[in-house]
Amino acid sequence: MAISYKDSGVDVERGYEAVKLMKEHVKSTYTEGVLGDLGSFGGFFELPKKIKRPVLVSGTDGVGTKLKYAIIADKHDTIGIDAVAMCVNDIVCQGAKPLFFLDYFATGSLSPEKVATVVSGVAKGCKLAGAALIGGETAEMPGFYPDGDYDIAGFAVGIVDKKKIINGSDIRKGDVLIGLKSSGIHSNGYSLVRKLFGENLATLKKYDEELGESPLSVLLTPTRIYVNSILALIEKVYVKGIAHITGGGFIENIPRIFPKGIGCEIDLNSYEVPAVFKVMQERASLSDEQMYNTFNMGIGMVVCVREPDVDAAIKQLQYTGEECVVLGRTVRGSGVKFI
Repeated sequence: MAISYKDSGVDVERGYEAVKLMKEHVKSTYTEGVLGDLGSFGGFFELPKKIKRPVLVSGTDGVGTKLKYAIIADKHDTIGIDAVAMCVNDIVCQGAKPLFFLDYFATGSLSPEKVATVVSGVAKGCKLAGAALIGGETAEMPGFYPDGDYDIAGFAVGIVDKKKIINGSDIRKGDVLIGLKSSGIHSNGYSLVRKLFGENLATLKKYDEELGESPLSVLLTPTRIYVNSILALIEKVYVKGIAHITGGGFIENIPRIFPKGIGCEIDLNSYEVPAVFKVMQERASLSDEQMYNTFNMGIGMVVCVREPDVDAAIKQLQYTGEECVVLGRTVRGSGVKFI
């Protein structure tokens, strides 16, 4: 008896339908540099000519187990924003403007409507970052992913003039660290988050007095995209270093931008930590150090500037819609010290 590809669990017709549903979302992200159209074997992007010594900066990432909550809630329209944010927020740390993005979506059984909804979020994230969605991959892998489960990851490429690369090499003792507030947990630490909040949909939908809203609404809040605010800041103020606060929190990420011999002091009283982190700390009985080594604690991005530039930097960031605080200063030494 003949066995078709469809009999094995892969329906190519569903794949064609998914591409058809995605096209409108993808095309809405196209920018001036996009060449060609969806359906080619590769995505084409023409580099801008005005940059004298162009350097490409790339980054790739996924959403992690935050996906579990999107799947449990059957809410798939924002998880794509997370995929974009995790990549573009990384490359803008070097001063690079995102040019284009590619996504990878894999599932056990393809639902064209579901993948199109996910990609609508990817497209929204790309538009927020000013990047074009020029390609991707939709993989149907029966027997590999449980029914209803999927994974999404992404890859971004940006560009910066070589003389304008931000790498932290000029950071010195006495420089100031400004924190840009996060939209919540963002997309890191969810293996622990799921242990603390569970996966029961009815419980997740209930109003939580400690949080001031339902856990589900907090846990599915998309990662904030800082690209436009950071690029505008760079044009106005001399920025020495930028850290994206992802997995590893303050303790792992902030020192990544420091040259040898430089550390920092963070003032724990400089801002109010959002309720979700306080709730998690209490439920998990974690120390401050463990929390600041796992989560962003309400700060999604940290920029380092000279002290004379602090007021101008804060004014510019606020102008672009960011809530920001003076977190601390650089000192001689290494690592992060909390005061």
